[in-house]
Amino acid sequence: MATNFMLEIVTPDRTFFDGEVDMVILRTTEGDMAIMNDHEQMVAPVAIGSLRVRKQGEEKFREASCSGGFVTVTYEKTTVVTDSAEWADEIDMNRAKAALQRAQKRLERRDSELDYARALDSLSRATNRIRIVEKN
Repeated sequence: MATNFMLEIVTPDRTFFDGEVDMVILRTTEGDMAIMNDHEQMVAPVAIGSLRVRKQGEEKFREASCSGGFVTVTYEKTTVVTDSAEWADEIDMNRAKAALQRAQKRLERRDSELDYARALDSLSRATNRIRIVEKN
């Protein structure tokens, strides 16, 4: 029995990943979820967080930053559609730190509820990107 499955991760500007894996771990709005071969079919919203991919035969997971989206699991493959995904070595740490500072300044101002919600999302994305780089 095969223990691997097809995983596709797509963003608006590229196919981030497309290949066979034996496990993917991602953060949904309900918490972290591990998906393996023969997982129950489902659709779930993906939250800002890490996305960890392990290819068959490898001991380590490869970790990426994910900015939210949706995951669809079928018997044929698992597809993650996200606004952005970056491996740790693709993340520009200076840009992430600048985004973190901008978000913190916006949160201090609290101009309107819409700006506040957007600033919280920006803060979460920047913090996640920095954490991914520092962890790897």
